[in-house]
Amino acid sequence: MEITNNIIAKYLGKTDPISLINGKLYEVISIERDWFRIIDETGEDYLYPPELFEIVRKR
Repeated sequence: MEITNNIIAKYLGKTDPISLINGKLYEVISIERDWFRIIDETGEDYLYPPELFEIVRKR
């Protein structure tokens, strides 16, 4: 698991108000097996494939 420091990614996929919203910015809290761990709309953290996101800010 790679802990990230302030990677912000914009979700590009189809909106599902229960999990992710198209165009919304999410903080990537870690990268595991090349997938992004993100806290979604449920308030829980899950792994998502990076191709669903555009990195907006990386420090």
